[in-house]
Amino acid sequence: MKIELENNKVFFENQGLKKEIHPFWLRERVNGDRFVDKRTQQRLFDPTELEGNIKIDSLSLSHDYLEISFNDGVHTKLAIQDILKEFSNTNDVKHIEKIKWDSSLKNLNNFEFNENFFEDEEMYKALINFYQYGFVIFKKVPTKNDFIVNFANSIGSIRRTNFGEYFNVKSKPNPNDLAYTSLPLAPHTDNPYRNPVPCIQILHCIENEVSGGLSTLVDGFTVTEQLKKDFPDYYKILTEIKVRFQFIDQSVVLEDWAEMIQLDELGEFKQARFSPRLDFVPLMDKDKLELYYAARKKISELYNSDNYRIEFKLKPGDLLMMDNYRLLHGRTTYDANEGNRFLQGCYIDYDSTEGKLKHLKRKFNL
Repeated sequence: MKIELENNKVFFENQGLKKEIHPFWLRERVNGDRFVDKRTQQRLFDPTELEGNIKIDSLSLSHDYLEISFNDGVHTKLAIQDILKEFSNTNDVKHIEKIKWDSSLKNLNNFEFNENFFEDEEMYKALINFYQYGFVIFKKVPTKNDFIVNFANSIGSIRRTNFGEYFNVKSKPNPNDLAYTSLPLAPHTDNPYRNPVPCIQILHCIENEVSGGLSTLVDGFTVTEQLKKDFPDYYKILTEIKVRFQFIDQSVVLEDWAEMIQLDELGEFKQARFSPRLDFVPLMDKDKLELYYAARKKISELYNSDNYRIEFKLKPGDLLMMDNYRLLHGRTTYDANEGNRFLQGCYIDYDSTEGKLKHLKRKFNL
């Protein structure tokens, strides 16, 4: 990528393609104390009030900077690196390659927590790991009650739900969710009935004295790609038909309609929604409905297959952060009479992790 000048015009050239950069686009990006607040990096002017006939009067290009004089009397000096960065999208987490995994994944990348961790380069590495694999485990996190709130808010902001700012995961009488029992939990995504669904779930182990209760994870990205390859008709209908997801308790009814496999604007994997306890398939023609039920059965078999599931025991001080759009999670059964199994959980959204990642990248000039 490079910047070229020609006849008072600025061009962006990349891989043989050459395009003019509009003068107004450059005028919007003028800097200096008159135009940009140093602390917030917000404009001190409204670009919608500029005249539409912005033109370039003169140009000069050095190795690091582009100097421009515009026809409205403004002169600015723009860093070439900043211009190229906008075209390259190097800060976009979407460009972090997802690493598909299955039950053969053995060496989990763990990161040891310390009091300065949120502003440390290790946190940057942990977040990269999170976007690559869909989860990350932090070790030696203080087991203080509700420390999870401090942890989550140090990354971004907690996503509050009807379960509260955070929730306790342990068996209790009259539960409003099977998570609050000692029963096994099959692989599922959390809160598929919400719009939008919480992006990231955090689980912090406070106590774990039982022999069972293993945490389980499945990579929805890996499974849906396998389904696409082996059963294209099943994959197609699960990406097209919206089903109703529903949650009901004494104080709230939550519903949302969505595909079990959601794709992005490029037709690539975006999100898995799977919780057979909570889904309701709409009425369709008999043949289509039979195809849908067969597809749902097949993807359930894959999600529950030993070929894709990893299991591990969370120990006190372990904190698991997982992508609720990509991963399914569950739990093996345990005997509550053996002792306490006490986890605390909460949700945050992608803007929290993306914002922290970009901040740390800027801080350490990575």
